[in-house]
Amino acid sequence: MKEEGILIETLPELQKPILIVGFGGWGNALNVATETVAYLIRKFKAGSFARLNPDLFYRYDQTRPIVNIEKGTLKDLSIPGGFFYAAKPGSEGRDLLILKAEEPNLKWQYFAEEVFSLCERLGVEYVITLGSMIDNVLHSDRIVSGFGSSEALLEKLRQKNVSPISYHGPSAIHSTLHSEGKKRGFPCISLWCHCPYYLQGTTHFGMMSHLGSLLSYFGEFELETEELEEKWKELEEEIQKVIETNPQAQALVKELRKAKVRGSWERMKDSAKQDGKVINLQDFLEPK
Repeated sequence: MKEEGILIETLPELQKPILIVGFGGWGNALNVATETVAYLIRKFKAGSFARLNPDLFYRYDQTRPIVNIEKGTLKDLSIPGGFFYAAKPGSEGRDLLILKAEEPNLKWQYFAEEVFSLCERLGVEYVITLGSMIDNVLHSDRIVSGFGSSEALLEKLRQKNVSPISYHGPSAIHSTLHSEGKKRGFPCISLWCHCPYYLQGTTHFGMMSHLGSLLSYFGEFELETEELEEKWKELEEEIQKVIETNPQAQALVKELRKAKVRGSWERMKDSAKQDGKVINLQDFLEPK
């Protein structure tokens, strides 16, 4: 008998729900994926109703539990995992099912089977996975690429200027989920945000706002993003000050802009490096 991969407290009653998934780890550059789903959870006051079984899906020697010990006393132990949340964005329209989790280390196929079995029980109509990657882009860019399980979904992506992905290489958990969804006939979309090398260590609130707008379109719900735009405006002002006062950062951004104008995106990764080291503006920003 298989051990349960998803531990359910109580099943919510949902109307035409969609599942939105954000994972920490490899596909979560600048925290865009996990912070976006956390924003949804907070804005819509989503309630947790189920959690992943961590002993099945995580290797604790790779994704280690976080311990808090104070003055010789164990105060808290946080084990890696993830939670499912349910939310009702409005009185009409779709409800939301949200999964916020660390990317599993183990049993990806079984994980995907468990997720879609839950989707079947709750009547989920389609699935959106979120990811973000470090890329050769500027902080002012808001570039999202993606893939979908049908030509109709690809056309919807193109209508919102989401570039179709062409890629061959190592995969994140997202692809395993989409493969299982395709087998079971679930429409699926994956959205990937492109984030600049030099902002590593920060949270890209601007990309979160843009991603939130895309989610509200594809998910057919309203989402207020002014709060994210305000945070991004503050951070962008700090970034601009660093660029104006730091010659190394100034040269980096100048080369990226020149490469962008030339359309030579393949060369922009080299532009983001000086003396073989990636510049990280977080080193220069004021600590919060």
